[in-house]
Amino acid sequence: MSTSLDIAIRHLLSADLSQLHKGRNDIDGDRAFVNRFDYQTVPQEQAIWEGHAKYADIHVLLSGFEKIGVANVEALKMVGQKPDEDFIGYEGSVEAWFPMTTEDILIVFPEDAHMVKVMNGGSSLVEKACYKFEV
Repeated sequence: MSTSLDIAIRHLLSADLSQLHKGRNDIDGDRAFVNRFDYQTVPQEQAIWEGHAKYADIHVLLSGFEKIGVANVEALKMVGQKPDEDFIGYEGSVEAWFPMTTEDILIVFPEDAHMVKVMNGGSSLVEKACYKFEV
């Protein structure tokens, strides 16, 4: 049971996500918050792996489409860290692809490195809300 996950899910189910301002939107201080941002998808060769030690993510597309690659961190090589940003960089192969549209939600935990912003059949402008909750 995770109180911060419960808080993030309650917010996701009740909030008008179109009203989020770009950047960080606090829900419960550092325990749970949501980042709102936009980007253009890129070819897989230009995408990077990322992982986290302190937070798990809930990826929610508000518009557009992409695919997100996921792999267990034990199957990848760590290539860098930014502890103050809870960022861990990796290299390696994708174990599973998740095609994402506005109908989908993907939750990744610290053991799940993820490669976002990847084109899925073509370029797309993605508007996204990414919930972060402490684990």
